[in-house]
Amino acid sequence: MAYKSSSNSSFLFLLLLLHFNLGISQLQVNYYSKSCPKAEEIIKQQVNELYNKHGNTAISWVRNLFHDCIVKSCDASLLLETVHGVVSEQTAERSFGMRNFKYVSTIKAALEKECPLTVSCADIVALSARDGIARLGGPNFEMKSGRKDSKESYVKVVEQFIPNHNDSISSVLSSFQAIGIDVEATVALLGAHSVGRVHCMNLVHRLYPTVDPTLDPTHAAYLKRRCPTPNPDPKAVQYVRNDLKTPMIIDNNYYKNILQHKGLLTVDEELATDPRTSPYVKKMAADNGYFNEQFSRAVQLLSENNPLIGDQGEIRKDCRYVNAN
Repeated sequence: MAYKSSSNSSFLFLLLLLHFNLGISQLQVNYYSKSCPKAEEIIKQQVNELYNKHGNTAISWVRNLFHDCIVKSCDASLLLETVHGVVSEQTAERSFGMRNFKYVSTIKAALEKECPLTVSCADIVALSARDGIARLGGPNFEMKSGRKDSKESYVKVVEQFIPNHNDSISSVLSSFQAIGIDVEATVALLGAHSVGRVHCMNLVHRLYPTVDPTLDPTHAAYLKRRCPTPNPDPKAVQYVRNDLKTPMIIDNNYYKNILQHKGLLTVDEELATDPRTSPYVKKMAADNGYFNEQFSRAVQLLSENNPLIGDQGEIRKDCRYVNAN
């Protein structure tokens, strides 16, 4: 019986692995070249127009990719709103501070006008992130498409997949490794923090009741001015940017800062000091080209996590809702 159980487990694992690899293989560059030739051009145009009107949308596209893809699959489950028994992943604690979802509908409307029910919301999440990265001064790279949209929300497991700001570097590395992202790529992905900001409620544990001794004292004093109370109002606009020099450019300043013990979160400090990650941090801090190369690779890996293909999902007409049966 034990042997049979082991054989069945191995067989199921192989089936799962085959499904995962099949999903990736079905994704392809220029997937919409025949069905909607202008799809990627439209997405890029919309990303640029929205950036010109609301600069922070580009950052939102990058964050959307992470929050969508790390939870189960790159399938736009993140975009579903709470309705008809569906509880949105946006209501999860890990989704705190996320915004600009309404502008995804702007991109989707432009695509629906050109090619009705052709371009998935999951591909909008992926391609808008790629174009947002370029708009923020980051690297240009190709990204495969062909994903389908989820018919369900995974709100009950969001907390299991998305690392917490208090998690150790070991926990963070394990979370990424579980979806096929290696240590070097994980270090690169965290470089997205270079355009991010952190609400005071997520960093005051390093300031009160006593200052974390690993923090640079001068920077700690600055942080206390930005976050003057140990109990900040989560609804108040009390944020601190990770990168004060180039806050709207994806670059390697994040690594330079954390090497100087100016990271905002615990994981930032551990990333710079842990022997598994510190060599990559130092290399990225010294070479922006190397960072761009690894960041591109990391984003591509993330975007290809367990995509839905064929009849596993659907092409939503409205990214906020599952299609009516």
